[in-house]
Amino acid sequence: MRLEKKKIIKTGIILLSGGLLLLLIIAGIVIIRTWGRTLIQIDIHQNKKIIHLSNFAEPPQFAIWLENPATNELKTVFVTHRVAKGDWEGKANVPVALPQWFKLFRDNKKQGTGKVPEKKSDLAISGATPKGDYFSIRVEVEPGSEWICWIEMNLAGDFNDAFPEIDIKTLREDEYSNGQPALIFRSELKAIEGQIFKPEIVSQSTWNKGTVTVEPVSDGVTNAKNVFDDIQISIIKPKPKLIDKTKVQDM
Repeated sequence: MRLEKKKIIKTGIILLSGGLLLLLIIAGIVIIRTWGRTLIQIDIHQNKKIIHLSNFAEPPQFAIWLENPATNELKTVFVTHRVAKGDWEGKANVPVALPQWFKLFRDNKKQGTGKVPEKKSDLAISGATPKGDYFSIRVEVEPGSEWICWIEMNLAGDFNDAFPEIDIKTLREDEYSNGQPALIFRSELKAIEGQIFKPEIVSQSTWNKGTVTVEPVSDGVTNAKNVFDDIQISIIKPKPKLIDKTKVQDM
């Protein structure tokens, strides 16, 4: 009886030791998977008060892309679903929403120009227009690599005196209910862990009969500048996870 009890205890110790060893191995593998990896994390806060003042009270359409300054290659990190697929609820495609993104990632593909990588479809990283206050996304890049981060944003129906729904003088109507033009944010990045960057508005983009114009922000642009009232780009190291549920796009 005592012999059987000793065998049971011994077996239990062996199983426990084996289990602990397995856990240590798994933990080691998970930690090793984070070595030499760097993520760019982009956090955006949307000003809900300004959004609700627009005619449609819907969150803005926006796109985020990275540019390699050495090669000029471009990669979309995120783009709202409507813009990516031209889903405008029965309306024709509206390139006026994000003119510059449309020009770079749609027109160039059709014309066979521009350095837009084809290894992954930018539709794979499109998503529903974020309706919460905060939006966050991560993209994996080579440690120490340099990038330019571009963000283009447009809030539909944000009319003001300079960009009215109907121009009383000319009786011209804003065909696509665009309101104020799309705004473009820019920030130069270096993928060094711990670095934080704050993109700034550098220009506005407009679309007129197939022609895209990127120009300095006009004096008539008002509250559109504050739709994204805080944007922060952080360079981080991924946390050890057995299963990484975060959608990370390799660059």
